[in-house]
Amino acid sequence: MLPPKNVDELGALLNLNRSTVLQEARVFNETPIRPRQSRILLAKIIFLLYRGESMSTTEATELFFSITKLFQSKDMSLRQMVYLAIKELSVISEDVIMVTSSLMKDMQPKSEVTYRANAIRALCKIVDASMLPGIERFLKAAIVERSPSIASAALVSSLHLFGDAKEVVRRWGNEVNEALSGKSLSQGSSFFGASAASQNQVVSTSNIVQYHAMGLLYAIRQHDRMAVLKLVQTFSGQSKGGWMGGSGASLRSNMAHVLLIRYAVRVMEDDPSLAQQLHGLLEEWIRHRSDMVSLEAARALCQLRDVTAKQLTPAVNALQLFLSSPKPTVKFAAIRTLNALARTHPEAVQPCNVDMEGLITDSNRSVATFAITTLLKTGNEASVDRLMKQMQGFMAEISDEFKIIVAEAVRSLCRKFPGKHALFLGFLSGVLRDEGGYEFKRAAIEAIVDLAKHVPECKETALAHLCEFIEDCEFTKLSVRVLHFLGEEGPQTARPTVYIRHIYNRVVLENAVVRAAAVNALAKFGASSVADASLQRSVRVLLKRCLDDRDDEVRDRAAWALRITEDEAARDKYVRDDSTFALAVLERKLVEYCADPAAAGKGRFNFGSVPRISRAQEEESRNRQRQENMDAGAPAGGSAATGFVDVYEQQAQYASQLNAIPELAAFGEHPLVSSQKPVDLTEAETEYVVRCVKHVYDGHIVFQFDITNTIPEQVLEQVEVAMEPEEDIEGVLQPVVVVPVAELKCGEPGTAYVAFEHTDPETFPAVSFACTLKFVVKECDPSTGEPEEGDEGFEDEYSLEATEIGPGDFMQATYLPDSHALWESLGEDAESIETFALANFDSIQECTSKVVELLGMCPLEGALTPKSKAAHQAVFTGKWLGRSKAVARARMTYQKGAGVTMEIAVRSEEQAVGELVVSAIA
Repeated sequence: MLPPKNVDELGALLNLNRSTVLQEARVFNETPIRPRQSRILLAKIIFLLYRGESMSTTEATELFFSITKLFQSKDMSLRQMVYLAIKELSVISEDVIMVTSSLMKDMQPKSEVTYRANAIRALCKIVDASMLPGIERFLKAAIVERSPSIASAALVSSLHLFGDAKEVVRRWGNEVNEALSGKSLSQGSSFFGASAASQNQVVSTSNIVQYHAMGLLYAIRQHDRMAVLKLVQTFSGQSKGGWMGGSGASLRSNMAHVLLIRYAVRVMEDDPSLAQQLHGLLEEWIRHRSDMVSLEAARALCQLRDVTAKQLTPAVNALQLFLSSPKPTVKFAAIRTLNALARTHPEAVQPCNVDMEGLITDSNRSVATFAITTLLKTGNEASVDRLMKQMQGFMAEISDEFKIIVAEAVRSLCRKFPGKHALFLGFLSGVLRDEGGYEFKRAAIEAIVDLAKHVPECKETALAHLCEFIEDCEFTKLSVRVLHFLGEEGPQTARPTVYIRHIYNRVVLENAVVRAAAVNALAKFGASSVADASLQRSVRVLLKRCLDDRDDEVRDRAAWALRITEDEAARDKYVRDDSTFALAVLERKLVEYCADPAAAGKGRFNFGSVPRISRAQEEESRNRQRQENMDAGAPAGGSAATGFVDVYEQQAQYASQLNAIPELAAFGEHPLVSSQKPVDLTEAETEYVVRCVKHVYDGHIVFQFDITNTIPEQVLEQVEVAMEPEEDIEGVLQPVVVVPVAELKCGEPGTAYVAFEHTDPETFPAVSFACTLKFVVKECDPSTGEPEEGDEGFEDEYSLEATEIGPGDFMQATYLPDSHALWESLGEDAESIETFALANFDSIQECTSKVVELLGMCPLEGALTPKSKAAHQAVFTGKWLGRSKAVARARMTYQKGAGVTMEIAVRSEEQAVGELVVSAIA
């Protein structure tokens, strides 16, 4: 506990009044200066600013210039407080540049080291990009100062300035590299003329300068892939001249080493061809003498994409040793890394099970929680009972943060061991009765919901636990979530009346939000296709009672519910429809509609332009997002159906980008039909990397070329792509717009566009285009990226791979509810059918994925997951040009040696569309 004196001082700070403090600031103008009183007052001012108190510009300016008078005092503690106050007030005061001369004076040779370091920090907070060249030589010299405190202050300040003055800071690369190499800290005289010995300073042994220099050097070179690769090569620290021929320069700072590991991983992500060398480098760093470096290297290796169990062995072995470390932080970091790895590679973590068993009883409950949840992921079904029993023992002793981790682990186990559903439900229902915050209770509820959805045998038991929970739930959002789930699943159970009683209790006892949700749930029971007449009558009686509710939202929902329970058509449209909008796309389009002043004059918002997805796809998307958040950057798999949700969101982003280009904005009068996945037109290691994205409008086709220049010594200007059709398209497609990239520096991607007008709406060609990249090349300085003066450049071109347009590009992949009814309504007259022998496919799974790509249609549930290797049926839906509905049914059989035989039948609202869709396979 704090001594009484410290408690009194803390209370005085907490009860500060802004007006009182500003009045006390008159002490700064007194002569002589009173250092102690001034320090206390400055502390109060800084505390007010940190607490979020606002000051007017006039007040801040007057206070700022009053504080500057304290520079006359030689008290070192007061001067440090002055620097802090100046930095905080500089962002809200005017004419702060006037204090520059005082700060520059403190940077002079005869000043104290403490003055000089703090003066650099304050000065860099005050100056802007236009003033930076005036103090550039001082900062460059400070970066290579022998004093670590001065060098570190200059490096950190430069990193803050980099965002506003990139070109100026980039010129300091040589000085930063010298500071990183450590030469300036051990030899040579100071630029300012004073040595460390003459100052009688205490020289830091933390090597923090290397850490700051590493961060700044990467910020300067991050867009130059070769420069970053050279940085990793130089400081890889291998005994034989460094990695891949580097100089083998050493890093004395462990934190700088951690940064280097992260940069090395980014190099591998940018250039997969270096993966083998990188693995060897990470394995060497795992054996580093510092725990910090070894842990970072192990964590990096565990998070690599497509890493194999064999490659993970060195990392797992190192982490296993750290589990027995006497240091709690090291032990915690190791078990947390293994916990994340167990989500994707549980078999690789199994050798650590014995060590993790010993951590279950660790005094640090954070370590124990990670240990037991990791064991749950790596263990077998026989060990689940014992682990769950141990987990129940310390749930009351851990914080909500770790309770959430436990709930998520149990949720994952529900799918892994469905036979243990009774054990899991008992555990989850028990924790719901315990004390806990919203996030923890929400995680437990979602785990029960997940279990009820995927294990039908326990659905009624799970619903009973949820009914019990809402009887005494203190969180409105959770009550609404449970009521929604009861409305979805309750009508399909054997005794729906059991749940109706619990739902109606919410109407009587809860607040308006929960009552409205309960009315919606009752409506779903009354509108269910399996509800008998007696149940419907009972539900209508309850809904009529809700018409007298004191809240208008509840009354409105009750009236709506009564209406749909009596109208079959309304029931099918609003309750039984299993489709929903792609919410990300809907949100983006609504924002664009509201932001356009002329949109209202053009008519109401067109909901038909928003693609629809099934609720199963939406649920899969949410589950994948949850998994990605849990993995915190680890690779996460997802079903192909989930990918369609991402495609819709990406398409909405493309539409916004295209509408922002003046030459293409006119196309936006018609909805964007489809945007295809990016296709590489060059290899990843070539001088110029180009990817193509096709966008199809009703009347136009736009080719988007994302171009990256990888040559540091060149700047490209007037970059465009010339497209020549390999077939005759005269009268069908007419080039109308070419949008070039004005300038393309190394590592800075640019986008060029080529647009064609679809002049014949009755013809949809399948054509290939030969593509050539054309540009003007100018030599440049690699350090600045600026072209040399007087260099007019020369024209050059680069051949790209061909790109194609096919029938599938004109199809909008849209989920259509009740595809069977639509198929029957279209009839055999609108059907096109064809049989194909596809000998080049080795499995039905591979064939199905390719068919989806060629058709450009939305696969319905189960289409992409064949249950048999010998035969499969799949259904796809879509809208041709976003208008005409189409349904495709494919039947496939596979025989080894003969490949896949597929019969595909397509029915559409337009006969010609079916024929075009079938031709996409041919």
